[in-house]
Amino acid sequence: MLCEVCQQRPANVHVTKIINSVKTELHLCQQCARERGELDALEGPKFAFSNLLAGLLQSEPAFGIPVGISGGGRRKCETCGLEYTEFMNTGFLGCSDCYSQFAGRLGPLIGKIHGHTRHTGKVPRRTGKAVRARQELESLRKELRMLIEAEEYEKAALVRDRIRAIEKSNQTGLTGGDDGRQA
Repeated sequence: MLCEVCQQRPANVHVTKIINSVKTELHLCQQCARERGELDALEGPKFAFSNLLAGLLQSEPAFGIPVGISGGGRRKCETCGLEYTEFMNTGFLGCSDCYSQFAGRLGPLIGKIHGHTRHTGKVPRRTGKAVRARQELESLRKELRMLIEAEEYEKAALVRDRIRAIEKSNQTGLTGGDDGRQA
């Protein structure tokens, strides 16, 4: 595809704009895109999650979460010495212990941003078969406990059977040499 402006160079910049619900697309070469200022948005200040977080923490109140440390004192991480106010300014924690030291403030904030406070990570589809199975088993076991507590035994039996099937599949996979890799 050639540039829609100069009709000479290949179009390698694709601009899509939606203004007042009207979508327009433009395919430009890099030179024409630069001349029209379409690359300016990409060359502006870089996005940094720490800046976003610091900005959220400095706004009153951040997501409805009180920003300061209760008790009026300046709370510090006992391991690295980072003060919470420094975290509020930079958006960076000093060490892994900061998560537990500032848990009272970080937990609700992380929960609001991510929807939960437990790190689940991402696993590549091709190589993460065992990890996904373990996560599913953990989830099913949790569901089984809840169903038993709620005395929903028929549903619990279905979940139990699913757990057994996954466990059997995992054992077969281990003895059969299936480690989730494709040849």
